[in-house]
Amino acid sequence: MLRITVELWPGGRQSGKRLVASGDICRIRSGELADYEVRLQEELLGDVGDIAHVCSYPRWSASVWHLVARGVSAALNDGKEELPQRPTLPVVTVHVRDDGVRYVLLDEIPEPARTFLRHNLAGSAIPGHGRAYAHDWADFLLGYR
Repeated sequence: MLRITVELWPGGRQSGKRLVASGDICRIRSGELADYEVRLQEELLGDVGDIAHVCSYPRWSASVWHLVARGVSAALNDGKEELPQRPTLPVVTVHVRDDGVRYVLLDEIPEPARTFLRHNLAGSAIPGHGRAYAHDWADFLLGYR
């Protein structure tokens, strides 16, 4: 089995590292042309994509990264060993209260950004239930939060 791990090292420092995601690539049939099963997980989202299979893969014919890329691609793209379409930046309506406070509705933010923002806002002031300040949303997208 191959275990793929994705860690975040804030500021490039190992001391603050945390696990963001992991994946397992398990050989389910041996031989010159082996079959593999792929499962991906993210810490906040749980299982990501589909359980995918890379079938009749010619072992020892390329770098392990080739198998990893095919496996991850298959898990994220309905079993196809090609990259899914590149995602786009979420576009979310900014609302304005009568007192001028600008906010976004969390339910209008598409996943997975909504889950990550909710986690990021834990313990922060919010302009009402199910809402986030527009500046917090902008800062989140810019990587400041």
